[in-house]
Amino acid sequence: MKVSIFSNNGQSSRQVATALHRGLTAAGLTIDSLNPDIVVTVGGDGTLLSAFHHYSDRLDKIRFVGIHTGHLGFYTDWRDYEVNDLIQSLIQDNRQSVSYPLLNIQVEYADGTQPDQALALNESTIKKVSGTMVADVYIKGELFESFRGDGLCISTPTGSTAYNKSVGGAVLNPRFNAIQMAEIASINNLVFRTLGSPLIIPADEWIRIEPAEATDNVLMCDQLSIEGRPIKAINYRIARQRIAFAEYRHTHFWQRVEASFIGRESS
Repeated sequence: MKVSIFSNNGQSSRQVATALHRGLTAAGLTIDSLNPDIVVTVGGDGTLLSAFHHYSDRLDKIRFVGIHTGHLGFYTDWRDYEVNDLIQSLIQDNRQSVSYPLLNIQVEYADGTQPDQALALNESTIKKVSGTMVADVYIKGELFESFRGDGLCISTPTGSTAYNKSVGGAVLNPRFNAIQMAEIASINNLVFRTLGSPLIIPADEWIRIEPAEATDNVLMCDQLSIEGRPIKAINYRIARQRIAFAEYRHTHFWQRVEASFIGRESS
């Protein structure tokens, strides 16, 4: 088995990555950052997001495992003191995995240049640099609403617990192959009327957002941004690709939600 170790630059993460490298080598496993079978991230959810985008062209060939070295991560199942246990799981790998839906993003530009394609594990947001954003929202090719406000957030089921949740979106179990759109501080008056509630869009439908002004917009795709280019429209739908996690002891979704946001102490 070929393993890639993808770590952030924090001191504790570097120490864990060094110990992991040493243990994997001693166990006879190959360290390969170019063509891995397993990607082990060391850090937190931000590190795993970076690894996801780094390996986004190999998602059908790899599985991810996360070690968190700080606060409890939503995507990271292993603690920094469990390196030896993880190495044993990698040695006894059963090839099982659990996969989650991803968001496909297509960006069309007003200057006629080639559209961009991207994937998001958590969400994509569209906002204006200054002032309020005005945009028409289409669902499956039909005009649904004219939006005015701070912006719009389109998220995956696993991303529903991230920025989407903070702007009033619903928490969606990733067993649903769907995407969600949540409004960010919408303005409702006689001209602009929005639903004012999150929308859940199934896999056979899609969302198209057409900003009234092509310039002065910022489009985010997880941690990545597109700005300074004239955006004509953004199309969102469930991606063909999915992200896979090695199922050594992958935590159930609702257990993750409880641990991250409620955190009841064990009696």
